[in-house]
Amino acid sequence: MPAELELRLRRIEACEAIRKLIATYAVGADRKNDPAILEPLFHPDAEWQLDGVAHLQGRDAIAAGLSELAQGFVTWSLHYMVSPLIELGPDATTATCRWYLWELATMRQDDGSACDTWYGGWYDSELSEHGGEWRFDRVRLDPRLSSLAAAPWAGKVPMA
Repeated sequence: MPAELELRLRRIEACEAIRKLIATYAVGADRKNDPAILEPLFHPDAEWQLDGVAHLQGRDAIAAGLSELAQGFVTWSLHYMVSPLIELGPDATTATCRWYLWELATMRQDDGSACDTWYGGWYDSELSEHGGEWRFDRVRLDPRLSSLAAAPWAGKVPMA
């Protein structure tokens, strides 16, 4: 196969692998930041950040820290990861990606009550491929809105 065609194919496969990584991240998030789902998505020395809330370093710390945040704060969620803008490096082994987060969540408030909440913003990430596997090197969540829903949602089903 000509080198140019091989690189084009590699770039297409990289973009699809990154989209799958983001979708799997959403599944893990909807399962109360399940560490068994989230941990393999990160390189061993990765970072995850939400300003003012958490700056987690290392794959194990990220998986445990995100799980702890969800257990204490989010009682239910449905994550929509929207419009990933993937920018691949020249050799298609590194990338940056920004995608929007639109989340319906039930969040525990300071007084202990749980309120249905709209939550949105975007994620900025750096990723790399090693040994045929794409993983996150850095993820930063930049929230832009958090608002209580006007009326509680009916028919919520726990995510399995």
